[in-house]
Amino acid sequence: MTRAARATGAVPTVSVVVPVRDDAVALDRCLALLARQTVAPLEVVVVDNASRDDSALVARRWGAVIVHEDHVGIPAAAATGYDAARGDVIARLDADSQPDARWVERVVDRMAGDPSLDAMTGTGVFHDLPRGVRTAVAVAYLGAYYVLCHLALGHTALWGSCMALRRTAWAAVRDAVVRDDPEVHDDLDLSFRLGPRRRAVLDRSWRVGVSARSLRGRRQRRRRMDRAWRTLRLNWTVAPPWERWRDRWR
Repeated sequence: MTRAARATGAVPTVSVVVPVRDDAVALDRCLALLARQTVAPLEVVVVDNASRDDSALVARRWGAVIVHEDHVGIPAAAATGYDAARGDVIARLDADSQPDARWVERVVDRMAGDPSLDAMTGTGVFHDLPRGVRTAVAVAYLGAYYVLCHLALGHTALWGSCMALRRTAWAAVRDAVVRDDPEVHDDLDLSFRLGPRRRAVLDRSWRVGVSARSLRGRRQRRRRMDRAWRTLRLNWTVAPPWERWRDRWR
C-alpha cells in the first residue's frame, strides 16, 4: 500500500488501457514493463484496433484483457478501452510507451491523496533519439503542447501517452467525445470535453519513454498539426477559448 493510500485509507484500483494497431513489438515491451510494477494494476486492457500483425497474440501472452474495435482510429479504440475498464481510475498508455516500475504507484498515490483530482497527465522522453537530444526534444515538444493547449482549453490538457482519469469523469463525458473520426486527437478532444470544472494536473515527475516516430518526416508532422487544428476547430464551435477562460474565472 502506498503512503497516500495509507493516509486516506482508500486505495483506488487502476485499469491501464493500451490501444494498439499493428505494433506488436512495441506492445510486447510495454506489457513487459507493466508486469514489473511496484503496484499491480487491476487489469491491463489492450484494444486491438483491427491489427493485422500479432498484437492480439502478444496481449494474450501477457494476460491482458483483449477488446476488439474494428473502427480504425485512436479515438474509437481509446474510447472502447475506457468503456471496458473496471478500475476506479483509468490510466492510458500508447503501445510504444515505456513506463518505469513506479508508474501505476504514482497514479494510486495522486488519486488517493487528492480526492478532488479528476485527471492527471505526465511527461516523456524520446527513447529512440540520440542521448544528447532526446530530453531536449521532448521538453520542447511537450512544453509547446501543454502551453498552447492550456491557452486553447483554459485548463490543463491530457497527453495520451501518459495520462489517467477517474472512471466517474469518463462516465460523465463518454457520450460527448468524438469516436468515429480518426483525424481527431483523442486526448485533446477528451480534455475539451472534461472542461474547466473538472480538475486535471500535470505531474512533471510522472513520465514514460516514447518513440519519436510520430515526429519523423514532414508528412507525419503535417498530419499531426492538421489533426490538432481539426480538433480545435471542432471543439471551438461549441465553446471558443474566450468563453472557456471566462467560465474558468467565474
